[in-house]
Amino acid sequence: MFTVDGGDIFSSTQVGALRMLIASGVLLPFSIRAVRKLQSTKDLLFFSVVGFCGNFFPAFLFTYAETGISSGFAGMLNSFTPIFTIIIGFVIYKQRITSFQVGGTIIGTIGIILLINAGKSVSLNASIFHVLAIVLATFFYGVSLTTIKNKLQHYSSVDITSLAFLMVFVPALIAFFIFGTPSVILKNEHALEGLGYISILAIFGTAMAVFLFNGILSMSSALFASSVTYFIPVVAVIIGFFFKESLSWGQIASMFVVLAGVITANYGHLLINTKKSL
Repeated sequence: MFTVDGGDIFSSTQVGALRMLIASGVLLPFSIRAVRKLQSTKDLLFFSVVGFCGNFFPAFLFTYAETGISSGFAGMLNSFTPIFTIIIGFVIYKQRITSFQVGGTIIGTIGIILLINAGKSVSLNASIFHVLAIVLATFFYGVSLTTIKNKLQHYSSVDITSLAFLMVFVPALIAFFIFGTPSVILKNEHALEGLGYISILAIFGTAMAVFLFNGILSMSSALFASSVTYFIPVVAVIIGFFFKESLSWGQIASMFVVLAGVITANYGHLLINTKKSL
């Protein structure tokens, strides 16, 4: 929800719709060019999975969640993405899972439970649904990551990003009208200012960020790429602190438990091998 001087401008659903519409609109020229590179009509299904799970659904889930919890808390919960990536890769794509990944998943799950409980003390407007919205979004991120890595690696990061956003352009346009966004733009005197901030989020925080992320994914594993979420909680906490959001020591401690689980899952075997070599 966007506010100026304490006044509401756009609802969480309107922010989500605008974010997706602007991002997919900016990428539309690239999307049209990428359509010519489709190697199979079946790939459209996988691009739809990536578009909806990696972008569309999380955009609405995150904006809804942050009507009840702080951005710092939301950033911490986003750390669960690598854990879901491990689980989905193992269950759906039968990827080999190591003992370190199992142990890391268990540690990370414990951390998430502790984090949710710690967040109750400082997120006064939150319900369990706000928290579960973030957890569900991270699950969708895991689905998107594993789909890209296992089904779309023969496409470039530009093509993956642009075609995925093409799949959600029409749904975003429909959501734009269904949620009454045009009326707000026409009637609210602060709407253009809010729209400017949303545009920055959509272009740089969504379209460009997803493009860069898919570039990392094309050069590494889904688990490694998802590990950029290590930095999200730290950045979210710092920015949240700057804007005087409430955070507890319990939340911060729980966040490190989650990160310990993800690091164990990713790099536990490297630490053991290093010790053996010494």
